[in-house]
Order: sequence, then C-alpha cells, then structure tokens
Amino acid sequence: MTALKGKHIVLGITGGIAAYKSAILARLFVKAGAEVQVVMTPAAREFITPVTMSALTDKPVITEFFTANTGEWHSHVDIGLWADAMVIAPATASTIAKMAHGVADNMLVTTYLSAKAPVFIAPAMDLDMFAHPSTTANLKTLAGYGNHIIEPAAGELASHLIGKGRMEEPEVIFSVIERFFGDTAELAGKHVLITAGPTYEKIDPVRFIGNYSTGKMGIALADAAAARGADVTVVAGPVDVKPTHPRVKVVKVESARQMLEKCEDLFDETSIAIFAAAVADYAPAEYADTKIKREHTQVPTLRLIKNPDIAKTLSSKKHPGQLTIGFALETDNEKVNAAEKLASKNLDLIVLNSLRDAGAGFGTDTNKVTILSPAGIIADTPLKSKREVAADIINAILKYDPFTH
Repeated sequence: MTALKGKHIVLGITGGIAAYKSAILARLFVKAGAEVQVVMTPAAREFITPVTMSALTDKPVITEFFTANTGEWHSHVDIGLWADAMVIAPATASTIAKMAHGVADNMLVTTYLSAKAPVFIAPAMDLDMFAHPSTTANLKTLAGYGNHIIEPAAGELASHLIGKGRMEEPEVIFSVIERFFGDTAELAGKHVLITAGPTYEKIDPVRFIGNYSTGKMGIALADAAAARGADVTVVAGPVDVKPTHPRVKVVKVESARQMLEKCEDLFDETSIAIFAAAVADYAPAEYADTKIKREHTQVPTLRLIKNPDIAKTLSSKKHPGQLTIGFALETDNEKVNAAEKLASKNLDLIVLNSLRDAGAGFGTDTNKVTILSPAGIIADTPLKSKREVAADIINAILKYDPFTH
C-alpha cells in the first residue's frame, strides 16, 4: 500500500527535451497505484509520442480541445475536478508564462486554470532562460498562487552548456508527490525551528570567515518534519538548497549573531528546535568598511572573538515540553565529545557526524549519524541519503519523551 494508491494524477507535458523523463515519471506513478491522465501541449508531441504515454498509463492522451474525427469535446473542467494533483513536468518557459498570466490557448493551461487540486511545476529550460528576470517573476507569481515549484537541477543542458535548468529527476519529483500525500499528523500543531547551513562572518565587504556547509541536512530535516504535520521555520545561512514541502518557511540570515536574533524571536512558540547549522565559532573583532587593499597595507592581523553558542543559549531558556536537538561534527573522540556537548548545552538529543566517515559531512548527499540522549546511544544509522537520515532523526525525536528524561 502506498500513499499514491487510488490517487488521480494529471501529468502535464510540455515541449522540451526533458519530456522523455515524463515517461519514467508516469511509470512510477502507475506502479505506485495512481491513475494517470496525461495532457500534452502540441509541442510536446514533437519530443515524446502520445502512443508511448497512453501505453504507460492505459488512458488516451489528451492534446487538443476536440477529437479531430468525431468532434468529441475534452472537458478541461472535468479533468481539473477529477485530479487529486496536477504535475507539470517538464514545464517550459512558455507554458510557465501562460500559466502565470492565464493565457488559456491550449488544453494543458485550461486544465491548470480549472484545477482545484495542488499543482506541482517542474521547470526545464536552458540556464539563461531559467535565470531571465521574466521567468523568475513568472515562477514567483505561480508560487504566490499556491503552486509548488520543484526547482530544476544544475548540470549539462540540451545546449551542452552547464548550469541550472535541468528538470529534476523523475524519482525526485515522484518522492515530492508521494511525501505530499503521505504526510502524517504526529507533529500536527507543533512548531519546529531548524537552523541550517553555514554562517559568514565579515572581514570586509568582500571577505568573510565561513565553512563548507551547504545546508542540505537542515533542509532535509525541515521537509521531513513538515511531512509529519509540523509547521517548520528554517533560519538559514547562505545556502542554495530549498525545501520542497509547502509548510516550510525559510528565513535567510548571514552571521551567527543574526541567526541567534531570529531564533530568539521564534523560540518561545517553538515545540522542537533542531540546531543543524554549522555556525562559525569565531568572528572578526573588527570589520573594515572598505576592502582591505593588499597593495596599500601591511599584512593585517586578524583578531577573532567568540560567536554566541546558539544551541546553548536557547537550550538554557527552554520551558517544560520544549525539545532541543543539537549537531556535533567531530574528527576524534567523537562519542565522548558529543556526549559532553549534549550535557554542557542542556540538549535533549545530539546528532553526531564524524568527518572520518566517507560520504558524511559537508557537501555530500549522504550522511551517517549516531543519535545520543543523556541515557546513551538511541540510534546508529548506516550511510544513506540525507533525506533518509532526516526521517530517522525525526523518528528518534518522536520516540523521545522529554518528561521521562
């Protein structure tokens, strides 16, 4: 039994080279037990045939308002009402613009305008088209209407240029839809605060102290918590990765002190706080308002001061029933050091990473963690994707009873 069994999915396909991936996506939906109705733009037929998509879905593909031979009318209203979700993958710049501005000149856009169900949009185009201000504005408009944007990936494009614009892989799109329907309510009514990514501590207008954190683990945790019913706020340093779940709000900051201020504003209303950010331990004592010029100055001495310990500061203020979870990235004496941090920072749980574990740590898509409570190790995960690790961490939090520790 899957979360998609019996669900009605309208799969919209537009005219881009990534249309071949739609066949894989349709197959994944069908294997999960969903009924899939494909709606294609006329241009999409140049990239993948209706025969292929019909064979995969066991349904006739709709491409026009009328059937040419019989004059049979295809009701976009009926299709829109039938759907439990509409997924447009790939979504070209042209279709995105039409959707944003209500240009209902094909069956796909009219179906979108009639849809009452959630709509998921997976853009696919060349990097310059994706980066163009008009595309950015159109996607912002569509997100403002409540649509879910599945960000494209970076890589080699049809133009053979390298950049952001590749439609996300079918397996990832499928997992986004599956998680949407698979949400459970264990954390319903709970507010979860998560810190993510690095902090940048400015030396001058062009230089900073930072680290290699990408924020992938924190964002994966945010999606996992939201999928269990929580309302999630991520206070993130400079990161590019974005959450996929609509119940996740991201607040951007730069420095450790800014991160602490935002977290303090949110902490009283927080049920669970997860401190996953790689906060810089130190910041420059002085900030130069102008760029420090190598040609005109001696080699400067950089004097550092300690940054606030966000996890320790907030854990010292927690009230009964609040949970605080920290992260420890260690290179030696890992479990001993993590246990000491757990106690000294008044945390309920701590998640240990070791840089000695291949595939774990900064910049990777995988992780391997040990979760400790004051009573000892409660979970030890093998190397797996950060999304899977995030689910393991949320499971550990759900099993932890703060009133018995």
